[in-house]
Amino acid sequence: MAHSLAYVVSQRQYPEFQEWWPVGAPFLAMMSEAILGQWRLLRPSAEDIAAVQATVEEYISLVYKRETRPGLAASFAASTELETIQSGEFDALSYGFFHSAFNALATRKSGLELVAARRRFAEQVGSLFFGQLVEILDIDLPASLNDRRDFAAVDSALSQVGRFLREQGYLQSHFGFRFDVNTSHAGDKIDQSEQDFMRKLTAGGTAYALYEMGHPVILPSAVYLYQTVGEAQHHSSRTIEELFARVGCDAWETDDFDPSNYPSDRVVELWKVRRRSTDL
Repeated sequence: MAHSLAYVVSQRQYPEFQEWWPVGAPFLAMMSEAILGQWRLLRPSAEDIAAVQATVEEYISLVYKRETRPGLAASFAASTELETIQSGEFDALSYGFFHSAFNALATRKSGLELVAARRRFAEQVGSLFFGQLVEILDIDLPASLNDRRDFAAVDSALSQVGRFLREQGYLQSHFGFRFDVNTSHAGDKIDQSEQDFMRKLTAGGTAYALYEMGHPVILPSAVYLYQTVGEAQHHSSRTIEELFARVGCDAWETDDFDPSNYPSDRVVELWKVRRRSTDL
């Protein structure tokens, strides 16, 4: 049974996020276009924006003990006054629009189909966002990930994405996506050097990576969405997933990842990477 927002907030609070920081208008403009581009397919009316505003107000009151600026959701949807939006406000907006979309999907699907549809919504937002990043950052990706030169290009693209996310305030303190992995998962020991990554990938097996984030701005709402609905937005992860898709790879964080288990200054995801099958 899904818990209420009030309950999950009472169980897990984020004092380190109470002091808000600026979020870059370029990031917010791209995120608005990506989120609203998918949300409007499900919730197209002005009344729906008003409902998101009510959710945002509840969220900011419960999580941050503040009042919400009137018209915040409508402003974000219209990409206006973005330069005034701060970290806690974007956290609340992300929660509000994704909660609305996930509820809309629940009126159309159920069971595993609903789970897949919610995940697909988040993936589509990440795909749209990365498409804009490619243009703005002039990201140059290879057509596929076959050799060390391709790997260097992908690694460089990941660094560009990470630098942008830090500079724009999505990550307050740290970005790291690395391919040297020494950990355990599901009872198995994983010991992979960076040099092992391409060898495992080209052999048709599973390669691994670690994604590290320092104070991602939506950590509170990701946890609260996960606990109230069962799926979270994971904006940067879905963005990186799209990056790998464009070089012919399926890449994802392990299914049992729960963001509530990690400290805010070093959220860690274990990723699996595989080449997509070319079989017809």
